[in-house]
Amino acid sequence: MDYGFVKVAAVTPDIKVADCNFNADKIIEKIDEAEKNNAKVVVFPELCITGYTCSDLFLQKPLLEGAKKAALRIVRYTKNVDMLIFLGMPLMVYGKLYNVAVAISSGKVLGIVPKRNIPNYAEFYEARHFTQGTEKVINIEFGDSLVPFGINILFNCKSIENLIVAAEICEDVWVPMPPSIAHCMAGATIVCNLSASNENTGKDIYRKELVKGQSARLFCGYIYASAGEGESTTDLVFSGHNIIAESGTILGETGRFANDTVYSEIDIDKLISERRKMSTFTTCRAYDFGKKDDHIIVDFEIRNTDITLSRGINASPFVPSSEAERSKRCEEILSIQSMGLKKRLIHTGAKSAVIGISGGLDSTLALLVTKRAFDYAGMEASNIIAVTMPGFGTTDRTYDNAVNMIKIIGATFKEISIKDAVTKHFEDIGHDINVHDVTYENSQARQRTLLLMDLANEYNGMVIGTGDMSELALGWATYNGDHMSMYGVNSSVPKTLVRHLVKYYADTAGDEKLKAVLYDVLDTPVSPELLPPQNGTISQKTEDLVGPYELHDFYLYNSLRFGYMPKKVLFLAENAFKGVYDRETILKWLKVFYRRFFAQQFKRSCLPDGPKVGSVAVSPRGDLRMPSDASASLWLSELENL
Repeated sequence: MDYGFVKVAAVTPDIKVADCNFNADKIIEKIDEAEKNNAKVVVFPELCITGYTCSDLFLQKPLLEGAKKAALRIVRYTKNVDMLIFLGMPLMVYGKLYNVAVAISSGKVLGIVPKRNIPNYAEFYEARHFTQGTEKVINIEFGDSLVPFGINILFNCKSIENLIVAAEICEDVWVPMPPSIAHCMAGATIVCNLSASNENTGKDIYRKELVKGQSARLFCGYIYASAGEGESTTDLVFSGHNIIAESGTILGETGRFANDTVYSEIDIDKLISERRKMSTFTTCRAYDFGKKDDHIIVDFEIRNTDITLSRGINASPFVPSSEAERSKRCEEILSIQSMGLKKRLIHTGAKSAVIGISGGLDSTLALLVTKRAFDYAGMEASNIIAVTMPGFGTTDRTYDNAVNMIKIIGATFKEISIKDAVTKHFEDIGHDINVHDVTYENSQARQRTLLLMDLANEYNGMVIGTGDMSELALGWATYNGDHMSMYGVNSSVPKTLVRHLVKYYADTAGDEKLKAVLYDVLDTPVSPELLPPQNGTISQKTEDLVGPYELHDFYLYNSLRFGYMPKKVLFLAENAFKGVYDRETILKWLKVFYRRFFAQQFKRSCLPDGPKVGSVAVSPRGDLRMPSDASASLWLSELENL
């Protein structure tokens, strides 16, 4: 299966200026290499059959005839090659010379795309030789065949869903209205750019950002292949800077000044998902349904669509991999959380904030955010009413951490044991205190929430929610217990990111005592502490019951962000967690994820307000409008018999 991926390559061959036979030999060598690497869309540079720097030799018939013969030789060679190839060459059409991209597949020329924008400034003199291409598509003779010629040609793969490829040439992407805009609005998901971009100081940075930005605006894959060593150095040097981008992300690039090839896999599913979700991205065909636009579609087929990923799959998609980006992300999120709470405190006129502190990660983060919000609002930390509520499962370690943290940040400490109240409640409802079932656990959570709500009334304040997005996705919260608050500062923060936020705060707070406490919190197993400890240590570990949060956060991101099929989520997880979890374990918890996610929507349908911090959220007022009684059968059925 291809799982929606297609492997692509941007190739810079060695060339000799005006030596078409030599250049064809080198292009064929690169085609062979790309075939061995299982690439399916391969892009060569602008005018690579002749060399970009031929200058007035482009006006010589021997060069033009030599280029055509070389191109036809390459076409014949690809008869049994399973890929779509784009080659750059000069071509005479009705007495005028064009700079074109020739699309080849399985020994046939599918179409020829001329360059739309002809630069004639600074070091560029293309208008001296080439004519501007037009959108209108006509048929021309090329070899023994009639082939479409024009800018508005899309190449549609019949064997990989939504793989629709378009081409533009070098300067086309540097102008205010690149042809790729119209191509993508007409349905193209991958744009190939055959380029000959010479090197100036700093130009590589601009070039990379240009390609990255174009792929982001158009939600497309972008393959950029540029001329390199072998071009004339009379006045210019070409570096062979090749780039592959996908919807604003650089998947790979070559170093400069070496004729290298860059490979990667473009995720067509992801591109379609982004377009489907973005109501402001409307294709021509969707907007003018039933009308014929100016593009023509040329079909081709790839026979072998099985894929092996070479691109890395991030096992922690919510967490940036580099320390610098991670620190920046943590600072941004803490600011968003704190500013959201500050606004709510000021708007409601609250004099205090009431928060239950267990000594666990989530309540720790909520307390730190509340302290920062109070600083922003110019309110005294003593107006944070931080409450520990020891129950049947509370351990000395979490209790001590909670107390120490509260005192260090200057909040008002309150301790209220819930044991007597919950024991009396068990008597009232006729529950045996020795039966440690869901009633035993949830009664404690609801008692704590009741106390916090009443304390908020007592202190003219609001209850700050501590639950995180991962718990909400799985429904791992007691309905009308820890599920409820007056403002949930962690409601869109996944569990895998909570740890990094607490660590970042510890490392940047400038308080060694607080840092020591926070580091011990980070080292404590995740637990609701609702069951009695064993030998003084935590007996109830959340991840033993619902599964590893790193897996569930991975499932959550890929399911909600891109709407992937369950089999694809499984495929991605196997690649991301190779050597960490086996297939059986990944599949087991993936099924648990879908079951719980669908079954627990009713808890998310009535969530308190809370700030969105990332691209995935489960608020019923924002990102996730989902019926509470939707069936998971379609999703789970995909995973049966695997």
